[in-house]
Amino acid sequence: MPVLDTPMLFLPPREPVPVTGERSLLIGRSRGCDLQIPHSDTSRRHAEIYRTEGGFILRDLGSTNGTFVNGRPVQEHRLETGDRIQISESEITFCEITPELESTAGVFTDADTVLSERPVPVEVFRGELAEIPTFAVLQVLEMGRKTGIVMIDSEAGVGRLWLDNGHPIHAETKLQKGFDAAITLVNSGTGRFSFEPDAISPEQTIEASVTELLLEASRIQDEERL
Repeated sequence: MPVLDTPMLFLPPREPVPVTGERSLLIGRSRGCDLQIPHSDTSRRHAEIYRTEGGFILRDLGSTNGTFVNGRPVQEHRLETGDRIQISESEITFCEITPELESTAGVFTDADTVLSERPVPVEVFRGELAEIPTFAVLQVLEMGRKTGIVMIDSEAGVGRLWLDNGHPIHAETKLQKGFDAAITLVNSGTGRFSFEPDAISPEQTIEASVTELLLEASRIQDEERL
């Protein structure tokens, strides 16, 4: 999965922004910024991310309303996978995603999660949702035009979402199926995920892009906060 080699900033439903480290990445209200946040509470050049030998550093550029990481104000902060950067009303997730090449055996042990009797591929991409949220997983797989199944083991139980060339085509949870099931999986807050490549969906119940899926999931989250 070559698309996973570069750290990225996620601000769904926008496309992820790669953090290459070749130069500072600017975040702010100005159109010249690499990640533009067109909000009145955002400074024109609000913050930057640059690379050092020790990793990637987020630095506030003297913004009017400050830069926050995981709810705390920062001037400089060494970024870790899963860090949430808050600038005005936007929450940006920083992820350094490294696929693990190991057996899926033991990832999901409940008998109900067995998909079929066929052999399971050795190569999987998996991790914790607290570090790599479901929306980031889906956007990365969409960028890589991957076909397979994303399995989510969360507080709500185990769910499955199938992709074809990066497009969601079917989803199942214990109580739901199709688009509604996919929304539930996107909004899963904690737990684990595992992507199994080349798994074929048993049916097609979703006619929507990843972007449309994330927009609807975000709308529902906003309504629940009211």
